[in-house]
Amino acid sequence: MEKLKFLFGIHNHQPLGNFDHVFEDVYRHCYQPYFEVLQQFPQLKTTAHFSGCLLEWLQGHHPEYLDVIRGLVQGGQLELLSGGFYEPILSSLPEEDAVGQIRMMNAFLESEFGCTPRGLWLTERIWSPHLPKILAQADIRYTLVDDTHFYYAGLQEKQIHGYYLTESEGYAVGVFPISKKLRYSIPFELPEVTLDHLRGCREDSGFNLVTYADDGEKFGGWPETYQWVYEEHYLQKFFKALEEQSDWLETLTFGEAFDRYPPTGRVYLPMASYEEMMEWSLPYEARLRFRELQEALKNSEVPEEEFRIFLRGGQWDNFLTKYEESNHLHKRMLYVSRKVKRLPSGHREGSDALRALYRSQCNCAYWHGLFGGLYLNHLRHGLYSELIAAENSADDLLMGKDRGLSVEAVDFNCDGFEEVIVANPQMSAFISPARGGALMELDYRPACFNVSNVLRRRPEVYHQDILETQAQDDSQGDPHHSIHDRVQSKEEGLQNKLIYDRWDRYSFMDHCLAPGTAFEPFQTNRFEELIAFAGQPYQWEGLGPADPHVPYRLRLTREGMGHGLHLAVEKTYRFDPEQAGLEVAYSLQNKGEKFLECVWAVEHNFTLLAGDAPDRRYTANDVAIEDARLRSDGVLPEIRKLGMRDEFFGFELQMLYSPAVELWRFPVETVSQSEKGLESIYQGSCITGCWQVRLEPGQSLELNARVTIPKI
Repeated sequence: MEKLKFLFGIHNHQPLGNFDHVFEDVYRHCYQPYFEVLQQFPQLKTTAHFSGCLLEWLQGHHPEYLDVIRGLVQGGQLELLSGGFYEPILSSLPEEDAVGQIRMMNAFLESEFGCTPRGLWLTERIWSPHLPKILAQADIRYTLVDDTHFYYAGLQEKQIHGYYLTESEGYAVGVFPISKKLRYSIPFELPEVTLDHLRGCREDSGFNLVTYADDGEKFGGWPETYQWVYEEHYLQKFFKALEEQSDWLETLTFGEAFDRYPPTGRVYLPMASYEEMMEWSLPYEARLRFRELQEALKNSEVPEEEFRIFLRGGQWDNFLTKYEESNHLHKRMLYVSRKVKRLPSGHREGSDALRALYRSQCNCAYWHGLFGGLYLNHLRHGLYSELIAAENSADDLLMGKDRGLSVEAVDFNCDGFEEVIVANPQMSAFISPARGGALMELDYRPACFNVSNVLRRRPEVYHQDILETQAQDDSQGDPHHSIHDRVQSKEEGLQNKLIYDRWDRYSFMDHCLAPGTAFEPFQTNRFEELIAFAGQPYQWEGLGPADPHVPYRLRLTREGMGHGLHLAVEKTYRFDPEQAGLEVAYSLQNKGEKFLECVWAVEHNFTLLAGDAPDRRYTANDVAIEDARLRSDGVLPEIRKLGMRDEFFGFELQMLYSPAVELWRFPVETVSQSEKGLESIYQGSCITGCWQVRLEPGQSLELNARVTIPKI
């Protein structure tokens, strides 16, 4: 019987925008020791992929590590896979960007390691049927996806081995199926357990090629794995066991397997990813039902082999509907991509604008699963920073630095309604008339900083685990549970932070609140809207000349009725050609027949990223306040000016009110899952200026709110 060919690969990546100390820690505990162990077994053939984010960091911090990789490659022991350079979801990109990212990685690997890659690591193994054409255009011959994809195509377990060919428009590529059983076995089970499975693949199933590939961070980077993998010598034992079984087992690189063996067959894979990703992408209610169905089937007598072909979750694109912030970031990326493509080819290729665009396409902050992802504000900030940098560079080349104001009405986020985008060299503002005339995004362009990058608080399936655990604690009165009975949390009292928002966290959100509404109900989302304005559609028109060096006005109107009251609101944005900021003039008119009394509250949601950092703090009326942390909460009377001062990035976000307001402030904190447990994350601050309004029938009131961002 022929030897079983075992194809073993790892994928190493750190997100763009991650902290430097995280890179260093994972390097010390994972990337460095892994190859130190591999070098002890020169007969083993393996494959690895490094994202461009990680490669650039290694170039700057540990060039000696790249020397080790180069030696393994040139010695024939290691194959390096290509991929989108900055680890994008290829199917989510314009085709030109996807091909460009792969070619960038190909060029880097050729320059740095002297190899010409033919295989590709597919980010998050997210497959789309049109990908073969993209891969072929970038000279890629084969890639790796999960066996899940093959099950969804209708194949049975006995058919999923070797590699298959697939095509799109006649562009063919090989696809290796990654074994889920091996992903769950390596490195968590004893080496002999894994070898028993491999022996069964050869002797019982008659397989000739079996594939394992997964995150390299499992080998020391994930919580509690360093001790097992290195201090208790799992990896050394595993590699030694592979060498000792050379009478029936042989390791190959994917390139060697592709060259030596014909395809198992032809297959057409549906849009898919690994099983966990498919579940994570489901909307909240659907995911609850999916979990219930999974559990019911597992408890039934139906074998998993019978139903796994037909039971599947969603697809990665669902994240763009599940999280509006993910969609906004994605459409912002597409918007900037179109700008960069308008550059003449001589200015575009190799430009700072193109590289910044590619960096903004790093996938991690676009979605959320086991790791923090979208919930990590520093990761989202990293992408927005690159997007704004790319846009700055493109606008300078396309329109010049003395360009004044640009105004564009476009359905930017693909929701079926036009947004108004107003920009000058200092700032960009995205306004949604359909969503309460709210300010969706405000960028301070000199610092490449989106100050509106605040995530909405929403329910997640794992929040149920927090509540159930709390209920058990309350009923049993015993805080001591085994690790198997306890929801792992990084902090106490998370159940008290499970507050969910009615609207996305925009600014210039208008609230007509019942008289006497207090701060605490507003903070905990238990307040009453007297008349609905927040999130409701406004009519709009642009005012003023088209001259880019003259201020621009955007006039929005809405008439609201409720509780027998009728209130007309005119809301006029004003933008200056050169300044970072904007002004909104409100005109409220009682058009009903009854006396109208309400609290008119204008809500802002802004972030400077760090809620407790001493170099980021509040000021009120240009003086310090008792608790100036951005994570602080409370009520401030008679406020004409509130500042959010950022000494790290060098600017101050100022909110000015006329007449003075009672100001409510509180932190927006989400509760999310990470690899180390559940945690709360400061997303930003909600700042709401409140005016007491009393209007007789026909009477009007003028109010003014302004946001400006001076450099400090």
